[in-house]
Amino acid sequence: MKRTLFAAVAVATTALVSLPAGAEEMKAEVIHWWTSGGEAAAVKVFADQFTKAGGTWIDSAVAGAANARNAAITRTVSGNPPTAMQLNTGKQFDELVEGDLLADVDAIATEDHWKAVMPTAIVAAATRNGKMYAVPINIHGQNWLWYNKAVLASVGADEPKSWNDALAVLDKLKAQGKVIPLAFSGQKNWEQNLFNAVLIGVGGAQMWTGILGKRDVALAQSAEFKAIAVTYKKLKDYVDAGAPGRNWNDATSMVIQGKAAMQIMGDWAKGEFVAAGKVPDKDYGCTVLSNGSGGYVMGGDVFVFPKAKDPSTTKAQMILARLMLTPETQIQFALKKGSIPVRSDVDASALDACAQKGMRYVADKAQQMPSGDMLAPPALIGALQDAISQYWNTDMGADDFSAKVVAVLKSAE
Repeated sequence: MKRTLFAAVAVATTALVSLPAGAEEMKAEVIHWWTSGGEAAAVKVFADQFTKAGGTWIDSAVAGAANARNAAITRTVSGNPPTAMQLNTGKQFDELVEGDLLADVDAIATEDHWKAVMPTAIVAAATRNGKMYAVPINIHGQNWLWYNKAVLASVGADEPKSWNDALAVLDKLKAQGKVIPLAFSGQKNWEQNLFNAVLIGVGGAQMWTGILGKRDVALAQSAEFKAIAVTYKKLKDYVDAGAPGRNWNDATSMVIQGKAAMQIMGDWAKGEFVAAGKVPDKDYGCTVLSNGSGGYVMGGDVFVFPKAKDPSTTKAQMILARLMLTPETQIQFALKKGSIPVRSDVDASALDACAQKGMRYVADKAQQMPSGDMLAPPALIGALQDAISQYWNTDMGADDFSAKVVAVLKSAE
């Protein structure tokens, strides 16, 4: 077992006690980080389906993705695992598989033909050593632009299609001075998310996979990369002074209320619009910005299942795994969460305009871009996040930022 996995135990601050369970009871304690209004409504879809199947759902929501992951991993390593835990689609469960702490779901995946109806990159992200160890439950486009239609109309602006268009609209909004041009949540992960949207939207697919997938030092030193950095830093001109530390859903609320014009955020933000009763193409719009050869950054969520000694827990795990991917559950979850179904064979007619746009992006293999979490290990993502945050929050120039990114990529070799 790697030291980083055991390190999770060391940071635990709360003594955890095993839940009592009768031999015949089918209980599922599920650790997740879905605590906002839209997220809570979405996870309830899973809970309700499990209840209908005769189970008892024990909800263990932990605010903050990193906090939830640490709590779940700590308990798993300590021998007191939850029934299921949420992770992001990618490499976050590698060490759990290496430590033989997770049950695989490959038998169900084979029986239900999951691999035939999911994008190749998603299947690969859930597979280790030839077996699926995770249940991908959705696809989140990470690089969406959300905007308040009435606010854009107030400056005579149409939906921007590229980053050049977006910058022109942001300039108009700033000159008008009535609303905050760009709603922003100044936390490290969202600083990185915004940078990622510029990286692929301005730099294109080759830049995206070159930096995150191939760790191409020459690309990080290029004039093109430095131009991307300049564009990213320029966005700070459109952000309000209250952004540092703001939660992402509070920034989304600013757009919903018309206090801000637009936000770059994954499509989980749409769950907040849905919860507020807003209608796409009427109250708000959605698009993915690209200056040419960009793509749709596919992230998402998975659930993994720690190995259990109690047969009733194992039974609950496999039932939960299967029901999460039934077509009915996939549609109902997507309607609440803002994501799109991970299955390509569902009837998407019930989905809203933004979700159907997302389905069209994913249907085009040229637009399918694996998320950073799929391309790079957590340590590299974290080091890049630190560099991006320092660049955003200081007077560091593009040349120095380029040098920092080069150092990070070299350290991963």
